[in-house]
Amino acid sequence: MIRIVFNIEPVIARLGRVSQVLDDMTPVFQNIGEYVVEATKKRFTISTAPDGTKWQPKSAATIARYQARKDGNRPKPLIGPSGRLGREINKLATRDQVEIGSALEYSGVMQDGAAKGAFGTAANGSPIPWGRIPARVWLGLSDDDNRNILDIADEYLAEAAGD
Repeated sequence: MIRIVFNIEPVIARLGRVSQVLDDMTPVFQNIGEYVVEATKKRFTISTAPDGTKWQPKSAATIARYQARKDGNRPKPLIGPSGRLGREINKLATRDQVEIGSALEYSGVMQDGAAKGAFGTAANGSPIPWGRIPARVWLGLSDDDNRNILDIADEYLAEAAGD
């Protein structure tokens, strides 16, 4: 599991204002979580990090390995034969916070990257991973995400004020 804590002052300040008028922040965090999960899933379709940079493409060796296993071409980064990482992004909202992430054991490696052999060797002596995995940041907040989270918070503030 990877954990990223976002400290975006305007978002934190606005959520602080919302928490002053609501007894239970769970619905706010639920709504924010749903938004961030969908925004994150969209990144998999456009192969782009939250900061707008394109993910490094898969290497020719990785694509050849997929083809040798009869898993097809699969040229898009972070989309392997199962496609699970892009689909299995979840949220957990409570009164105090929302967490977004993936329970897949390789999700952190895809986010941060890994050197060839960083996790030791397999029984046959081959390195794990068998090649360098570049970092492809899939989890995070873009400037648009921050604005949309502010809009969500503002909706709750307006509702609490009776607007």
